[in-house]
Amino acid sequence: MEWTDAITVLGGASDAWPRLEARYGEPHRRYHTLTHAAAVARDSAWLAEGLSATERAVVAVAAWTHDVVYDAKPGEDERASAAWAREALEGVAEAHVERVEGLILATVKHDAPADDLLATALLDADLAILGAPEKQYETYARGVREEYAKYPDDVWREGRIAVLERLLDRPLYRSEAARTRWANAATANLTAELTRWRRAAADHR
Repeated sequence: MEWTDAITVLGGASDAWPRLEARYGEPHRRYHTLTHAAAVARDSAWLAEGLSATERAVVAVAAWTHDVVYDAKPGEDERASAAWAREALEGVAEAHVERVEGLILATVKHDAPADDLLATALLDADLAILGAPEKQYETYARGVREEYAKYPDDVWREGRIAVLERLLDRPLYRSEAARTRWANAATANLTAELTRWRRAAADHR
């Protein structure tokens, strides 16, 4: 669902779009751009097809704003994005604003109650890139590395290995639809990247 459509459904104003677009266009971003937000909005809309129009709009707003603040500071970025979304949702009912905030904050640890279908749509869509074709996945991985360029290679390597191991150690997707569409490719992509980083770590010992 497009930003303007979602805001209209929720009864708010849509004048925050230029500011949102400017945020996602910041020069330090490589992967977490407006293209990523649009992809999450698109995929979460597909996963949320069975929900009400209002619920789909809430998911859409969360998708568009979940990385609106991005300074490669996990946790801080999501909290700042939730605060940005609240400010942007002028005129929207408080219950909907709180729901958007909660969905954005759920992306910190990618965790939410199993029966939270709105969170399922957002969280699965946010990880859809892991199940992308190999070349697209590699572009994503390079982009994230560039966003964390302030860290030296050895620090990045060990941190990335830990992240990949955590991802491979748990179910990646909450919904059957997402598992069917992305899980096999995601496991292959993550395993291949982890293997590369482990080899690189061994070479530097």
